[in-house]
Amino acid sequence: MNQILCSSGAIIGKANNNDYTLLKEYASKLDCDGFELMMCSSWYHILDDVIAAVNSYDLTIPVIHSQKSLGEALCGMTTTFSDGRFHDRVMTADEDKQTFEQGTERFKLNLKLAEKLGAEKMVFHLWNGTVSDRNIERNIERFGEWKLLADKAGIELLVENVICNTNSPLQNIDLVAKKYPDAGFVYDTKMAEFHNQTMQIFSPEYEYILKENRIRHLHVNDYGGGYMDWAHMQVLPIGAGHIDFDGFFKKLGEYGYTGDFTVESTALAKDGTVDIDMLNGCFSKIRDLEKRFF
Repeated sequence: MNQILCSSGAIIGKANNNDYTLLKEYASKLDCDGFELMMCSSWYHILDDVIAAVNSYDLTIPVIHSQKSLGEALCGMTTTFSDGRFHDRVMTADEDKQTFEQGTERFKLNLKLAEKLGAEKMVFHLWNGTVSDRNIERNIERFGEWKLLADKAGIELLVENVICNTNSPLQNIDLVAKKYPDAGFVYDTKMAEFHNQTMQIFSPEYEYILKENRIRHLHVNDYGGGYMDWAHMQVLPIGAGHIDFDGFFKKLGEYGYTGDFTVESTALAKDGTVDIDMLNGCFSKIRDLEKRFF
């Protein structure tokens, strides 16, 4: 049976100071099979404390989501904002070297979190942030170095189809898949729908990724905006947007998907309260979709 996980990012964030100790409080209230723990930038200097505490909660954590901005260390570019506009700049050789080295050290700490908590997989944003995928060839080339580190640690590094501003997510996934024949991926329904690509993974151009069992994990979230609608980026619960989950799960079942699911729907309000009922409703809907189509 596929596991249904809750992303810690759905319940822990700025509104509650990224307080990892809240996992213990909320875990007993959530009807999920485990958690996908997201690394927060504020945890680097207290990582050993985070690991010790989370281990003491006796939770099932098969997946770690690496810090979202790690991929920016790979691209050799930076972005500044002035005169009301973003401006890309290619880093100098020294800047690039330092940024990549610092990013690699942070990446190693993300791997440490995964290893110490017994996770087998780690979600990775190969492109991310304002720079996004504008220098994607550089990102993909350097990905091999970090993938090797993950392989040695026994952690499966999975590239997610995060939103882009140059190519499309599936174009980039295709590039990675062909460069690294053993690379695996996370498919996020909200990220896909943002680019009108939710069902394109089943197209003749991309279905080989499913046929080769390279989609190893799913993020099941809804989306309510239009094509590349940057004003409507909220991660919605299943049914609150316009994704055809019946159609998606039906096709997914036909391809024999065997991986797990993570719900990332934003449940954390500005006042720090968490909508437990909404999350439990998402878990229930996924279980229903599994029974009907798998």
